[in-house]
Amino acid sequence: MDFLIGQKPVAKPASRPLDASGALPPPSSADSMIMDGDQTNFMREVIEASRQIPVLVDFWATWCGPCKTLTPALEKVTRSAGGRLKLVKIDIDKNRALVQQLAQLGLPMQSVPTVAAFWQGQIADVFQGALPESEVKRFAEALLKLAGGSMPGADLIAEARAALAQGDVQGAAELFSAVLEQEPENPEAWGGLIRATLALGDAAQAAEVLAAVPPVLAEHAEIVGARSALALAEEGRKAKDQLSTFEERLATDPMDHQARYDLATAFNAMDRREEAADALLAIVRQDRAWNEDGARLQLLKFFESWGFADPATLSARRRLSAMLFR
Repeated sequence: MDFLIGQKPVAKPASRPLDASGALPPPSSADSMIMDGDQTNFMREVIEASRQIPVLVDFWATWCGPCKTLTPALEKVTRSAGGRLKLVKIDIDKNRALVQQLAQLGLPMQSVPTVAAFWQGQIADVFQGALPESEVKRFAEALLKLAGGSMPGADLIAEARAALAQGDVQGAAELFSAVLEQEPENPEAWGGLIRATLALGDAAQAAEVLAAVPPVLAEHAEIVGARSALALAEEGRKAKDQLSTFEERLATDPMDHQARYDLATAFNAMDRREEAADALLAIVRQDRAWNEDGARLQLLKFFESWGFADPATLSARRRLSAMLFR
């Protein structure tokens, strides 16, 4: 073999046309992106191919127990990429010369499984050992991001979130569901579906969706936030029916912290986020210790429910920090 990792090959493959966004259009078949490699085709199928599409190389062996769990996970993640990612599987025992050359060029080959990510003819990243599928997916997502792309599910989730923000709740729910059909352990899709179901006014159905979330995702931020949203929705359903009562109590006694707290819960249920945050921040400012720091703790639940990147969360968090650390 006569190539060096990171150097441009003598013959560069013909470029495929870019789409309107400047990205390479994905091939039509995801299964065609999974193949066996060897030392005779490594240059073509990995080095040259990686100038057009990100390539994962799975170095495995028949005697390797962890390989038997990692390779199926790699195949599943590659298929879910919908042709945006390629997987080349190499049996190290049948390709010892290739393995030795790669080791000399700096690729860690002390053990298998070893997975190397290639982009633009170079090694972009490496991991060793049998990672769980969720970690393999994150590894693949990072590689696609480096190449200026993303997983199809990420595109659908972005579309679903945009639909939710524009008030197309039913459309958002359908998009989140479509992601889960392909990626049943996608926490963003589960969290989005729970929130969309809540927005449709069906708290009971949202609770059923939450109960169906895979246990491995239970403490993911998206699921924790959706769980908080569901709990707050039930509190808010009761509180908003008494909105005028809370307002009258505050008009009579501006220091009625319980009325202000309940008013915040009602505002949250009505999606009046800034007003909900204002009410709780007023309690924190006036009496931090009230109800064992209850106003601040409720505000943190709001942040989980709204999402930590939500404008209302960002604004209220800055104001809360200013109060606590002045």
